[in-house]
Amino acid sequence: MISLSDTQKIGMGLTGFGVFFLFFGMILFFDKALLAIGNVLFVADVAFVIGLERTFRFFFQKHKMKATGFFLGGVFVVLIGWPLIGMIFEIYGFFLLFRGFFPVVIVEFLRVELLGHLIIQFFFFP
Repeated sequence: MISLSDTQKIGMGLTGFGVFFLFFGMILFFDKALLAIGNVLFVADVAFVIGLERTFRFFFQKHKMKATGFFLGGVFVVLIGWPLIGMIFEIYGFFLLFRGFFPVVIVEFLRVELLGHLIIQFFFFP
């Protein structure tokens, strides 16, 4: 079992609330207030989970500046009141920022017994 510090536990809670508000904001036809709350919670949870210094180093690496610009620009656009355009920017920036993690996530999904079997059957043997 992974041991978490108190700040990491708070960050995981903020992650849950952030995902809830983002999901609920999209269900309610891109409600500005809910999406703004979800975005603020998501950015705050990253800082709580990995720490302020590591968050700054992750987002502001030289080769990730375009991705960071799109992601944080999308957050800003949602906060000023254009939620659909802001979410498009955020999603694009998110995929650019975290594209290095996707192969790891896929391998971990394949290692889960039932889920991995379903993924292999669905994608490789239609």
